[in-house]
Amino acid sequence: MIILDDVAFSKQSWQQRNRIRTRNGLEFLSVPIKTSGRLGQRILDCELADSPFVEKMLKTLRANYSKAPFFANAIDELATTTKAAANTGRLVELNCALISWMAGRLGVATPMFRASTLGTGGERGEHVAAICERVGADRYLSPAGAEDYLIEDKGAFDRRGISVWIHVFEHPQYIQRFTPFMPYASALDLIFNVGPAAAEVMRSGRRPARAVGNNLPSNSKEL
Repeated sequence: MIILDDVAFSKQSWQQRNRIRTRNGLEFLSVPIKTSGRLGQRILDCELADSPFVEKMLKTLRANYSKAPFFANAIDELATTTKAAANTGRLVELNCALISWMAGRLGVATPMFRASTLGTGGERGEHVAAICERVGADRYLSPAGAEDYLIEDKGAFDRRGISVWIHVFEHPQYIQRFTPFMPYASALDLIFNVGPAAAEVMRSGRRPARAVGNNLPSNSKEL
């Protein structure tokens, strides 16, 4: 898994926020970033605007999930991880720490690297294809949101003998703290609500990947 930290930061994107389930529906939790005079800054260069946001975020989580079945089992470890990472003052350190923590809770042991350590160049698809080549990958699995540019830049992958596939996911339902069920919240929602079963629930939504530009799924199975 490659953390794409050497590309331009996009304000009000998933790079700095995610959604949780509240009694009012899905609401964003956002990490404040210093952006004034920093147009085009890379993710790895983003500085956190303040540290009090951590306590505010944890307070919001407690207000909405304290009665969730597995909240008590996870919140202290999450709080320690978040505070330590936020103390670095860097968005990339916070994001990587939270991703690693969630991966641990979900039983994901895939090695994780930062793109900035790989020394590759290029823009958009060319950059991603160069990263794949650098780590010896012959297959790239992408979220559907990037498909348009991947179709345009597919030649960069073809030249390197790298096939491009789109991740297909049908969101499973589970018991949330509030009703009705609302999909596509942060994985925190899953972890707090179902605990040890989180990995099984998440993986149950995976479907065979499909080739980029092809709406039909492949016969392959992603592990």
